[in-house]
Amino acid sequence: QALERTRGYVQTSSGKIVQGMKSTYKRHGTVNLFAALEVATGAIRGKTTQTKKRADFQAFMDEVIEDQPAGRQIHVILDNLSTHKKNDDWLAAHPNVTFHFTPTSASWLNQVEIWFGIFQRKTLNNASFGSIEQLTTAIHDFTVAYNVNAAPFVWRKREVRGAQLRNTIVNLCNQTLEQRTHHLHRVFEQTPPAWTGA
Repeated sequence: QALERTRGYVQTSSGKIVQGMKSTYKRHGTVNLFAALEVATGAIRGKTTQTKKRADFQAFMDEVIEDQPAGRQIHVILDNLSTHKKNDDWLAAHPNVTFHFTPTSASWLNQVEIWFGIFQRKTLNNASFGSIEQLTTAIHDFTVAYNVNAAPFVWRKREVRGAQLRNTIVNLCNQTLEQRTHHLHRVFEQTPPAWTGA
């Protein structure tokens, strides 16, 4: 969204000067961004469109594969956006391209989502755009700058050792103990006494 926000500097009660932004904004419209990540190099190819229709997606895919060697097998990982579905006619015309879809609610498995997160933090957060053209220029400029030092994303398994492992086990035990205690309190509150005494 091309949101225009008023920005300025304010002085806090402690005398510190900080940058501030009004919560209100003026909307200048929206633009759609299709992006493809080449996993081997980390390079991004992006295209902005005014709509997010199947024809827009297919035109973007044409651009993505146009500079690939003829006959190269291309595997494209996509989320379950409806625009990505029902492209059988396009796939029939491009038999070297195969679409793979991430499971529902698991689009984070697609590495281009990592790039979208970086793009969001570096370009959109706390930004103000007076027009769709300014937003489109910001998207293009960021993509060009990103590709200068593009590198593949490396998935790493986090190892937990020593004190971290002990703290993790202690926290799990404490959570389990708290959950059990909470459950027992609820059971005793809801259970009528089995006997009455004199």
